[in-house]
Amino acid sequence: MRFLITFSYDGTNYKGYQKQPNERTVQSEIESKLTKLNSGKKVILNASGRTDAHVHALGQTAHFDLEKNMDPKKLKHSLNKLLPNDIYIISIKEVSSEFHARFCVKAKEYIYKINMGEYNPFERNYIYQYNAPLDVCEMERALQYLEGTHNFKSFTKVDEEKETYERTIIKASINTDSKNLNQLTLSFLGTGFLRYMVRNMVGTLIEIGEGKYKAEDIISILESMDRTKAGKTAPPEGLYLKNVFYE
Repeated sequence: MRFLITFSYDGTNYKGYQKQPNERTVQSEIESKLTKLNSGKKVILNASGRTDAHVHALGQTAHFDLEKNMDPKKLKHSLNKLLPNDIYIISIKEVSSEFHARFCVKAKEYIYKINMGEYNPFERNYIYQYNAPLDVCEMERALQYLEGTHNFKSFTKVDEEKETYERTIIKASINTDSKNLNQLTLSFLGTGFLRYMVRNMVGTLIEIGEGKYKAEDIISILESMDRTKAGKTAPPEGLYLKNVFYE
C-alpha cells in the first residue's frame, strides 16, 4: 500500500529534511518510526522536496509504501505518538501505486517572515530578526518582475547544476501583520524552486528595501544568469514550506 502524508515540522534542531550520515534530519526521524510500525522492515520516505537546515514546514508532503494493510487514521495516531514533538503528521491517506510525492507536484508555496521591529529573542528561530525599517513599497514593486516564467540561475546555489534553471512564479506578494506592522510575510507560489532560490530572492528584495537596488534591477539580475549580481542569501530561520499542491 502507498500512503501520502502531510506533515509540519520545526526545523530548528534538524540538519534539514534530507537524510544525512550521522546527522539528525526530519526524514531519518520519520523513517525510523515508520520502520518500527512496519515490524522492523525498512520504510523509505519520498518527499515533495528537501528543506535546508533550520528551515520549517507547515505542509510538507511525502509518500511511502507499506507491505501490510494499515488504517490511515490509526497509522497517523501511532506515528504521532512515536515522533518528537517538533514533527507532527497532519494527515495520511492511501494513494495509487503510480503516485509520486515529488514528480506529481503541480505547485508549491513558500513564505518568509521578517521582523523589522525590535529584536525578539523568542522569535529568533522562526522570524528573521532584521530589526530595521525597509522600503516595503519598493520591495512590492520588485515582486512583479519575479512573477512569470524566467531563468532563475541568478537566484540559485552557485554550483547547482541543472538541465534547466527555468521556473514559473505564479504569484508573489508581501503581507503585513495587522497586529504587528513591523512583521512582513513574503509569499511565493510557483511550479518549482531551485535550491536557495527563495532565500536568494528574499535577500535581494531586502537589499532593494535597503535602497541598494531599484525594483527594476530584478530584470537585469535575471538576464545576467549570474549569482553574484543578486543579493545575499537570507537566513534559513524565516523560511517555511507552506503548501504542496497536486491538483
